[in-house]
Amino acid sequence: MLSSVPDWFWALWAGLLGLAVGSFWTVAVGRWPAGGSLVRPPSHCPPCGRRLRPWELVPVVSWIALRARCGGCGARISWRYPAIELVTGLLAAGAILLVGADARGAAVALLLVVLVPVVVIDLEHKLIPDVIVLPAAAAALALAIANEPSRWWVPTAAALGASLFLLILTIVYPGGMGLGDVKLALLLGAVLGSAVIPALAFAFAAGALLGAALLVRFGSRARKLAVPFGPFLAAGALAALVWGQPIIDWYSGRLG
Repeated sequence: MLSSVPDWFWALWAGLLGLAVGSFWTVAVGRWPAGGSLVRPPSHCPPCGRRLRPWELVPVVSWIALRARCGGCGARISWRYPAIELVTGLLAAGAILLVGADARGAAVALLLVVLVPVVVIDLEHKLIPDVIVLPAAAAALALAIANEPSRWWVPTAAALGASLFLLILTIVYPGGMGLGDVKLALLLGAVLGSAVIPALAFAFAAGALLGAALLVRFGSRARKLAVPFGPFLAAGALAALVWGQPIIDWYSGRLG
């Protein structure tokens, strides 16, 4: 019965759920790095402290209806709130349209939704919270195994292998990346399987290109610039979702 429902229907619901999760992320990215509670105080206007009413908490729509201003004090509401909500919703819907409405699609949607706060927090604070990544990695691995129980070892090996690879690099070159990247690799491997290899290749290639650009721009001073690696891993994951498996298949064919 459920298999007869078109993917666009599930994508629509995934998008709506993604919008709601994105609304939560807008709170999380501001409070988690500072060690604040996610439930207290309730959602409020930072300048005037007024508690937001339910109709002021509708993702994206409230921001548009309020014309990006607080309904109490008139303070401007940052564009980042609807941006995070909208991106999260679009990524959740896109995952279902790209992969399908099954356990793998749910795992991909989970990965993409989680990457939103990971990228924002890592860019702003150079930190990848365990409280987001580790539960997501466990859930994604469970979904991947449920999708293909007979091949349980593929996502498991990919998750552990990718994480171990980055851990070795962290030990050898501690300034290059942190343990947050190592844990994020668990999530990427669980969802991408063998395609995590091109994902890491994309990430390191993008990082190398930025490093070269910084060297050209700032010279030797560029070596002292700390650039978070989480966004590169996220970009690598996105690229691998589209091109990763074709690359793996092409390479396997050449070996055969």
